[in-house]
Amino acid sequence: MMDPTLAEMGNHLSDAMKILESGKFGQDVVSILQLVQNLMHGDDDQQGQRMQYVGEQGHMALLGHSLAAYISVLERERLRKLTTRILSDTTLWLCRLFRYENGSAYYHEDDREGLVKVCRLVINTHYEDYATEGFTMLSSKHPVIYQSAACRPGLGQHLCSQLALPLSCLCIVPCNTMFGSLHQMDVALLDKLIRDDRESGKVPLLLIANAGTPGAGHTDKLSRLKELCVQYNMWLHVEGVNLATLALGQVSSAVTAATKCDSMTLTPGPWLGLPAVPAVTLYRHEDPALSLAAGLTSSQPVEKLRALPLWLSLQYLGHDGILQRIKHASQLVSTLPTSFWMPTLMHCVGPTLCLLDPTPRLLPFTRAVSPLFPPSPCPPISAGAQFKGFFQCKGLPLGEQLAQQVPLSGVDVVELEDEGTCVRFSPLMTAAALGTQENDVAALVEKLGEMIPVLSCTLRYRQDFKDEVLQQASLSYIEDLSWPGLGGVRYEPRATDLDEDKRQHSVEKINNDLLKKLMELDTDLYFSGGPEFCEEKNCIFIGMATEDLDVAELVETIVSIGREIEESGKLFENMTEVVRRGIQEAELQLQKANEEKLMEEGVLRQIPLVGPVLNWFSPVQASVKGRTFNLAEGIDVLKGIKCHKVAHSTTCCFGKLASIYRMFL
Repeated sequence: MMDPTLAEMGNHLSDAMKILESGKFGQDVVSILQLVQNLMHGDDDQQGQRMQYVGEQGHMALLGHSLAAYISVLERERLRKLTTRILSDTTLWLCRLFRYENGSAYYHEDDREGLVKVCRLVINTHYEDYATEGFTMLSSKHPVIYQSAACRPGLGQHLCSQLALPLSCLCIVPCNTMFGSLHQMDVALLDKLIRDDRESGKVPLLLIANAGTPGAGHTDKLSRLKELCVQYNMWLHVEGVNLATLALGQVSSAVTAATKCDSMTLTPGPWLGLPAVPAVTLYRHEDPALSLAAGLTSSQPVEKLRALPLWLSLQYLGHDGILQRIKHASQLVSTLPTSFWMPTLMHCVGPTLCLLDPTPRLLPFTRAVSPLFPPSPCPPISAGAQFKGFFQCKGLPLGEQLAQQVPLSGVDVVELEDEGTCVRFSPLMTAAALGTQENDVAALVEKLGEMIPVLSCTLRYRQDFKDEVLQQASLSYIEDLSWPGLGGVRYEPRATDLDEDKRQHSVEKINNDLLKKLMELDTDLYFSGGPEFCEEKNCIFIGMATEDLDVAELVETIVSIGREIEESGKLFENMTEVVRRGIQEAELQLQKANEEKLMEEGVLRQIPLVGPVLNWFSPVQASVKGRTFNLAEGIDVLKGIKCHKVAHSTTCCFGKLASIYRMFL
């Protein structure tokens, strides 16, 4: 079978050839726009798929890209004046909005590009002859870039790749393990690492800190980090979602310290719901020549037009509109009724990361119950049947289920090293684009209220289920960490005289039939063949459990149904053997009857033309013999019974099977 990707590429090439053949002399605007529309929506056959809603402020941002193309054709002097005005206005607004005094701005599409340019600036600052000597200046004194272990994955590697630095120039600073947050940089250890590098002849160059880690939303101790950077003559760069709150009237002191850093990267697009606007890196540096050498500034007017979409959007929203969107996202976090769900999570699934507003809250759901927080009694579940349908979507993780149930909440699933898999609610990154409102948060809380008791019961019953399964000789326990339910089992047949192929076939048939039988039971439990990429085959996975589940009874039911299927299979095999012997006996009897008929009537009566004439002159008085098929004893020959009566009797005795054997009567 052809690879779908190759087939799609072939179709695109075919379409391109048709376009070239039909457009030798060019096409009109209407045809070209129709082609673009077909490329965007022509292959979309699924119902309900639409482009993301773009409000008026989004249209202003999109309009900026078109205007930038038109403005670029102006005469040079007019273009220079216009781009200078746009760039200076946007930079001034952003610096005032986010409390970054006397700052310059660099606008870039890739949100990592600003940090790359800043690193070049710092290298040029520390190594005076770097512009002429290049890497040879770095060989004697290696530069060192420090970053937190909680930074986004791949950031340090990207910096080294873009700057042509070896990975040995990157130092990953662990987070606190004994005191403070598990997601904050260990300041004491950082201090020790810097001192060791200086003693070994290296040059501490730059420190990347977080005002909102990508996963958990924690803010590093920026004040203390700034003191270290001043002490060791290092550059401090800060990034993170919590920088958006600098625009608010009341900001936590931890985030306010970011205003003293040497540079910061802002992503106003997600914060304000603006599509296709650039990220912005604000920085402070007194030497414009070094900024130009690092690429942070440009003499090309066209490059300055990158700020135009953001310039238009900021003017459209205004100061109050910007504050309203950021404040609304912050308030959405505070509307979560922590008195309702936080203690429940704390007791049911172990310690919960309780993050201060407006950072994201993490809702862990895959860790086992912590011994420090014994499970509390779950509230009664009134609508247990709804959970069967709720978790019946092929075993999707709970976080994905929650995102599907309340899509406007913007929750997503993140993997954290210590907490495991968590559901993250970060409205600062999603609320403006999705239009999240308080009723969406209320719906999220409602779904959590439904899921947490079921989740708690499932986590409590998982070990009990495993213990009960291991006590059964005919069951094997299947461990799959990606399955959110009780676990998996496989019924093992007791027959030991079968070869490996027959045994595998027997295991497959029994477990398939067992799964069908279990799915027919009148219960709230969900039974499945397992996750899509499960390595184990021929097994049965049980979904989420409710409080009234009797684990021992469930396992006993699985064993009894499996044993019944296995015994019925053996009976069917015995019956098949009896039928086979009966058919062979019937064939012998038919052959013998034909021989007796030949001896009794003679050879002439078997000739087609002679036989009827002979029978007319001299009829043969042959006795009628009937036969019945007995599954237990084989074939009995009964004389004097009409064949059709015997056939009717057989049909009554064995139903549909008798129709197979009538041909032998």
